[in-house]
Amino acid sequence: MDATTAGSLSQSMDRAVKHYSSLFMIPSYKKVLLLLALTCISGGLFSTVILFPFPEGVVNGLLLGFSLFFVNLIIDYAVSMLILRRDPIYGLRRTAALSLFSWGLWFPFIFVGVAFGLPWGIRLCLLGFSAAMILRLIVLFSTSSKGYKRLFAAFLQPFSCIIPFLVFWTRNGCTIASIMFFFIFSLAISLISSLTFISILNRVGIQALGVPSLPLFKAFLLNWIAGLNVPFEEFLEKLGKNQDVEVSLIKFSSSKPKAVIVVPSVHPGPFKNVGSSLLPSMLKTALETKLNCVVCVPHGLLGHEFDLASQIQNQKIINRVVEFANLEVSVAKATPFIKVSNGLATACCQAFGNFAFLSFTLAPKTTEDLPQELGLFVRQEAERHRLTCCVVVNAHNSIDGTTNMQEALDALKTVAVACLEKAVSLKRLPFEIGAATVIPKEFGLKEGMGPGGITVVVVKVGGQKTAYVVIDGNNMVSGLRENILSALHSIGIDEGEVFTTDTHSVNAIILNDRGYHPVGEAIDHENLIAYIKRATFAALSDLEHVKAACRSITIPEVKVIGEKRLETLCVLIDRTLQKAKKVAVPIFATSGLLLMLVLMFV
Repeated sequence: MDATTAGSLSQSMDRAVKHYSSLFMIPSYKKVLLLLALTCISGGLFSTVILFPFPEGVVNGLLLGFSLFFVNLIIDYAVSMLILRRDPIYGLRRTAALSLFSWGLWFPFIFVGVAFGLPWGIRLCLLGFSAAMILRLIVLFSTSSKGYKRLFAAFLQPFSCIIPFLVFWTRNGCTIASIMFFFIFSLAISLISSLTFISILNRVGIQALGVPSLPLFKAFLLNWIAGLNVPFEEFLEKLGKNQDVEVSLIKFSSSKPKAVIVVPSVHPGPFKNVGSSLLPSMLKTALETKLNCVVCVPHGLLGHEFDLASQIQNQKIINRVVEFANLEVSVAKATPFIKVSNGLATACCQAFGNFAFLSFTLAPKTTEDLPQELGLFVRQEAERHRLTCCVVVNAHNSIDGTTNMQEALDALKTVAVACLEKAVSLKRLPFEIGAATVIPKEFGLKEGMGPGGITVVVVKVGGQKTAYVVIDGNNMVSGLRENILSALHSIGIDEGEVFTTDTHSVNAIILNDRGYHPVGEAIDHENLIAYIKRATFAALSDLEHVKAACRSITIPEVKVIGEKRLETLCVLIDRTLQKAKKVAVPIFATSGLLLMLVLMFV
């Protein structure tokens, strides 16, 4: 994937996050209840004070308003606790919120109608009743998984809440025989128009991806709200393509395994617990259990086009890596740590025997996903220097606006050449390794830290001590990397680099523009640095002479989402919204016209 395409995909994902975030701006149940009470009571008052003199209008309005509120309260409870019971999406809060939105659509019709007297007040109230029913049908058919029960849930609230109006109308001399006929007609029109609208929107997804839009949206909601990954991953499995995946391992051992650095050519996304989002911490846990040593999983040179489709694919990689993790170590010497910067890009390199560990950053400028083109370039340079293996890492350790990727790519290639040339020219010396992991209890997914916590690997060559700090997070705020390295220098660390795993387990957890907090945005920097120091001290106290080995493992036929499919998924919501805007007016205007023709006889 080239730099331009990477930027396009990133922008598409950002737009998708903003759209999805806006779906969940629902206040607490207490606030929804308060708004519902205010809406019903004020709406009831307004419906009568225009039609009747004081104080009759106020008394009638309060009776009507409180009746509407209490009926709504009982119906919402019945819908959430009985009809849609165990629906992952519709608890009492969201059921009440749907009723609030329904009234938000219904009451404007009533307000306009009563301005023209009671007959038109009745007609437009019934038209608003139909509009609310159509809204509920569309929402519940698009989001609920309860089959025919969602149909009942859509009808129950409007039909129950029309009863206080019917009582009020009959008390004021209206007959309801013709209204009964309207209910039958309204039921049919509401079903036809809502199902037509849903069918048209589903065709957008079928044309773009071969799957209907709204079931895909429902699967996303089930993940976002209830944490259910399987429904969404079933779609990703259908949409994915098979790809051979490479995983690079550097293992350090003495009499027993000491530390392992794992760099999979898999992007840890797309979000939350879907696909490979949790792969860094899952790999870390599996290998630590197998080898009984410290493991870290920094980010490779690739982007979202290598997101895995499901947990099944994760397990394929984990099983294969664990199977081949018992490689024999033989390399006993390493070069000192080398850092080369040209003002924009920085490369760090350390050679162990005939293989090298190389990392890139653009810090303090934004360092996001780097293209595979850079990895291929580095591999060619490594072969030119007769290195048998070169493990390349994207430090992914600074976020601060946007970066001109083509300019950055040229700078990264320049420092890569200089850094490799300098590293391979240095004398190799015996080395020591120490490693430790800390899991801060007060930092979780909402704060931007994944379950892998903080891992520090210290490499001592001659008199030089180098710390590799790996944080299980998705990028970090600009400037924090430099503060961490400065703090490490104050405790005797000569060189180092800070990495994040780019885990997307922290994504789609919170409601902000990004959908996640990069490390340091919601975490106190002093506390974070204190934990890093603690892990570094533990690693320093654990130093011992080791030998190293490097291996590249290929896992065939792993299903990834793919660049084109992922971008289409991201822009599908835009396309669906555009289609909804185009078809909503003709469909619902036609429905409203037919309903008004019937209402003329009411």
